Amino acid sequence: MDPKYQRVELNDGHFMPVLGFGTYAPPEVPRNRAVEVTKLAIEAGFRHIDSAYLYDNEEQVGLAIRSKIADGSVKREDIFYTSKLWCTFFQPQMVQPALESSLKKLQLDYVDLYLLHFPMALKPGEMLLPKDENGKVIFDTVDLCATWEVMEKCKDAGLAKSIGVSNFNRRQLEMILNKPGLKYKPVCNQVECHPYLNQSKLLDFCKSKDIALVAYSALGTQRHELWVDPNSPVLLEDPVLCALAKKHKRTPALIALRYQLQRGVVVLAKSYNEQRIRENIQVFEFQLTSEDMKVLDGLNRNYRYITFAHDPNTAFCLQEVCP
Repeated sequence: MDPKYQRVELNDGHFMPVLGFGTYAPPEVPRNRAVEVTKLAIEAGFRHIDSAYLYDNEEQVGLAIRSKIADGSVKREDIFYTSKLWCTFFQPQMVQPALESSLKKLQLDYVDLYLLHFPMALKPGEMLLPKDENGKVIFDTVDLCATWEVMEKCKDAGLAKSIGVSNFNRRQLEMILNKPGLKYKPVCNQVECHPYLNQSKLLDFCKSKDIALVAYSALGTQRHELWVDPNSPVLLEDPVLCALAKKHKRTPALIALRYQLQRGVVVLAKSYNEQRIRENIQVFEFQLTSEDMKVLDGLNRNYRYITFAHDPNTAFCLQEVCP
């Protein structure tokens, strides 16, 4: 098998490509760019495509996937597509209709993976981030175990091949794992993970439970002002990362991606730049030494980019809900 199609077996027997293409873009990026870049990613060799209801691009991403199927580049079964249930749809009766809505936009019969996007429920309604008159986020009281039961039914119905979670900490994972009558445990936990936040304890826990850890913001972040403090350190400018990049004659981004793969982490590479998309697939063409890995482990500072905390209107303070 071509190394760029490397996959990991999930705990339900399905296989997930270890390198994924992240499709999120800030609101100012035209939606149609998602069509172009997703096609480019598939042409470059990406077979794992990650999106979500929240990203508001599933129509475009679905169009790109279907066009690459139509032109014979790939078959549907070659593509591993991930979507995520947004937090305003966590009431049990809303879960399957939300997934069906995503499938309708995608014009696909199933998603390969469906995730709970965050371990919290928000008030249902038109607003993705519902707020009261004081600008405070309005949460909803929903038992996530009840939400999970409907996720299991979506899997049984064939609407999602696999089901998992995102942004869960150990305690929240254990809540699902210890649920009486659990039929399917999460196949993965998708979290922010990079050399500044290497999630080593959470990774060990997930491995012990046969749950794949999937890394987003593996290259730092796109630094969009809604989510990220503009004064945060730029990961890809880190001198240690840059020195390793020089040593291996690779980019700092490739070092950051390779680091995750060698730790047994599935990694998402997000870029809307054609050259970088083609470059990121080169992650399979070299290896880091055990000494390199130790040096990269030493960069950990438990630094979280995606906090919402600098914006009082959206301050979930992810320390509350994340690892």
